[in-house]
Amino acid sequence: MSFPADTLPREVFVRRRAELLSRLEPGDIALFRSAPEAIRNSDVHHEYRQHSDLYYLTGFEEPNATLILAPGREKPVTIFVQGRDPKMEIWTGRRTGPEGARRDYALDEAFEEKELSERLPAILDEADRLFYARGEDPAFDRRILEETEKGARRRQKQGKQPTVLSHPGEVLHEMRLIKTPDDQKALRRATDITVAGHLQAMKSARPGQREYEVQATLEYTFRMQGSPRNGYPSIVASGENATILHYVDNRAPLKKGELLLIDAGAEWGYFTGDVTRTFAPGGRFQGPAADLYDAVLEAEQKAIAAIAPGNHIEAIHEIALHSLVDSLLELGLLEGSRDEVIETESYKQFFMHRTSHWLGMDVHDVGLYKRDGEWRPFVEGMVLTVEPGLYVAADDESVAPEFRGLGIRIEDDVLVTAVGHDVLTEAVPREREAVEALTMG
Repeated sequence: MSFPADTLPREVFVRRRAELLSRLEPGDIALFRSAPEAIRNSDVHHEYRQHSDLYYLTGFEEPNATLILAPGREKPVTIFVQGRDPKMEIWTGRRTGPEGARRDYALDEAFEEKELSERLPAILDEADRLFYARGEDPAFDRRILEETEKGARRRQKQGKQPTVLSHPGEVLHEMRLIKTPDDQKALRRATDITVAGHLQAMKSARPGQREYEVQATLEYTFRMQGSPRNGYPSIVASGENATILHYVDNRAPLKKGELLLIDAGAEWGYFTGDVTRTFAPGGRFQGPAADLYDAVLEAEQKAIAAIAPGNHIEAIHEIALHSLVDSLLELGLLEGSRDEVIETESYKQFFMHRTSHWLGMDVHDVGLYKRDGEWRPFVEGMVLTVEPGLYVAADDESVAPEFRGLGIRIEDDVLVTAVGHDVLTEAVPREREAVEALTMG
């Protein structure tokens, strides 16, 4: 295999590695392991997707790979990969091999994965601190634990070996949180494709279809626009299914007069979009559905308007929450004052999730929300979702029957800019009249 042509240029990954090396200290070793393969059933594997951290630094997509960064060394970037195997490649596809890894991915050194056990002791013997993410691959965790235990016995004689084990997210995830122009380019491509899929699904969905038919239209558009996969399983939830936050069955029929909630994102360059729209397929919002939709839209608009450098993600949530609570009180779904509702958390009957999360290579992306106990302020380059919602369970007898079974969420992806924000998914209509014009066209 050669370096993929349908992603960011190889130079982007070189720059990312150089930046990470500059953030590490002499004597540090950062070790990144590929995502483990997973069995779907019998001898069939799930579609493979590389670990976001390893891909972010290399663009390398094959399993059974280990990347090691060692600042200050003559060849600071080493990767261990599967060796070439003509017989296996007949069954599972071509492998890059060590020579191809050096050539195509601009890596300093590359060896076959089977050599890792032999070479790792010498690599660790020169280190004071090891960055490695435990808990994601138990089998590989055991290999690292065994080697560090052996190294501890050698340390008394040699004076070297890591005495500190840290998570690489301390440095790498801070890089990933602040999107560079290269990152933003990939993310914009992902959100543009996501927008195209949602627009097509909203235009074509009609009563009588099954949820999976709408999903097929959505994801066909993703693929035709250049996205190799989704960022997460698509939620296509009609009627009361929309009150299930992570509904993925996507089998029910679309019924006239019911709403349809679609939460889906396309991936490109390992970055993903994350958009939700709720609409009446082929029709208009009616009665309580219109009231709840307007309440959610108002909350989203207020929250987005407040995104700017210096503000923080908790403030965005509070703005959306206050707006939703005011609407719930006005509609008679809750009683009391805003302060009482928030203090008792009675609003969680209808709004039970947070308003925002970081977005990037992972749909719930990496990066600390707090530092030293304080919500971290937004800075240019951060990307977050804004996704308020209201959900009334179908069996909730505490509310009027006409509200029961309604689930509405509106979600957009927002980039923090130097002076404010940029809604990357603005092209999917949100205003109720604009949504109806699209879905009835």
